[in-house]
Amino acid sequence: MRLAAAGDDAAFGRLVQKYQQAMMNFFVRLGVRTDMEDLAQETFLRIHRYRERYQPTAKFTTFLYTVARTAWLDRARKRGRYAAFQEAYGLHVAAEEQAAGRPEPDRPDLRAAMERLPEKLREILVLSVYEELKYQEIAAILGIPEGTVKSRVHAAVAALREQLRKEPPA
Repeated sequence: MRLAAAGDDAAFGRLVQKYQQAMMNFFVRLGVRTDMEDLAQETFLRIHRYRERYQPTAKFTTFLYTVARTAWLDRARKRGRYAAFQEAYGLHVAAEEQAAGRPEPDRPDLRAAMERLPEKLREILVLSVYEELKYQEIAAILGIPEGTVKSRVHAAVAALREQLRKEPPA
């Protein structure tokens, strides 16, 4: 990113190549099915637009996921929360997850339970479980204390267990 910030377009291209699939996976897990590629592109456009102001105060992935999360939230705000989530949880989930390169286990019960979680808890699980980020990185991305991340992960797992207990797999 330092090279890209200095104007090296080839270095920026390498960043896009390395992280584009991870960005699409991130958006799919957040529930974006139809716009995952657009949001990934928007994320990289934002990074490119502000590359000269980049300050390496944390890992690049922390910066990347912060920008991606902001792009996702901006899109949701523009479309209205309800409409965005209704669209995000449409049909054809499994095929798109496979197209994103990292298919999820075929667990419709788990997917449904994740979708019923409040946004804050779902977001925490996506970042910690699926994106495999450390609590410290998640705290930086979300702008919350690390202890809050830990408590939300605990609450999200407990909520998932409860939902799965209520509705066992068919």
